[in-house]
Amino acid sequence: MSFRRRGTATVVALAAALSLAACGGGDGGSDASAKEDATKKKDVATGGKDFGDAAAKTAAMGTDAKPGQYPRTLTHALGKTELKAAPKRVVVLDVGELDNVVSLGIQPVGYAPSEGDDGIPAYLGKDAGTPKSVGTINNLNLEAIANLQPDLILGSQLRAADKYDELSKIAPTVFSIRPGFTWKENYLLNAAALDKTAEAKTKLSAYETKAKQLGTDIGPNKPTVSMVRYLPGKIRLYAKASFIGTILEDTGLPRPKNQQIDDLAAEISPEKIDEADADWIFTGVYGDAKATKKDAAQANPLWKNLKAVKAGQAKDVPDETWYLGLGVTAANSVLDDLRTDLVKK
Repeated sequence: MSFRRRGTATVVALAAALSLAACGGGDGGSDASAKEDATKKKDVATGGKDFGDAAAKTAAMGTDAKPGQYPRTLTHALGKTELKAAPKRVVVLDVGELDNVVSLGIQPVGYAPSEGDDGIPAYLGKDAGTPKSVGTINNLNLEAIANLQPDLILGSQLRAADKYDELSKIAPTVFSIRPGFTWKENYLLNAAALDKTAEAKTKLSAYETKAKQLGTDIGPNKPTVSMVRYLPGKIRLYAKASFIGTILEDTGLPRPKNQQIDDLAAEISPEKIDEADADWIFTGVYGDAKATKKDAAQANPLWKNLKAVKAGQAKDVPDETWYLGLGVTAANSVLDDLRTDLVKK
């Protein structure tokens, strides 16, 4: 009997039992495993030995099934998953997967937004439909997921590796390695599960053509672009191995040297905000601006003396597309914003 057919009470009981089993054990083995998982998660999240290989590894995943062929088996970050029929009730566990399925004409039945998010990103609008909440990316509600009776769950190892076994008992589950700079590879993996590979490739090709055209239209003397994001307790300068980093690279826009690194971002203190300087500075804010102390950082004389600030070329951008979007729809929106600011009228 499948997990999703057992009823709400059993869903909760089984989830609790699995959680206790994961935490139990008197020989220290579970603690060691947890520490190893935490180390791997940190590596793939912010750098380390597993970070740089994520795109290539994801590109090797997918299916050998022909278009329209089911059952099909998907190779993904946590093994192999068989889909017996074309999915009709999809649950997505992050905004990247949400963008992916909506761009392919599918309205998911469930969605897990980021902590503190209001729900469906505005840029996806009515196309996303009205999926039910299944918790947040870091606090999934397994009961809510099971109650939706999905036939496919899409997420990532980075976000929910510790919930994979439980999710797989609810429905076939396909995980990428991580969100972020692997967004194109993740898109194709999700599309393979949905039998939408040809459509996804067409949309990626159109995006890449649009990015190259933007670079051409900006001209040969391209300005340097600095990506600054304010988060609670930290300021990040987003680098090459980030969602926004791949978009800037696709357009050929140069970056300051301290952002030309194969990592997610470099972190700086407000006292070193001068390290954000460039011809243009685009700033995002994660969550409540007051919690990030953005105002204090930009009241610093070092900020006011930056080249971009003096030139009136430092501006806020929508965090939900530039940093949280993680999909082709958001990427196209970023290109539109860049065109507005950087292409001479």
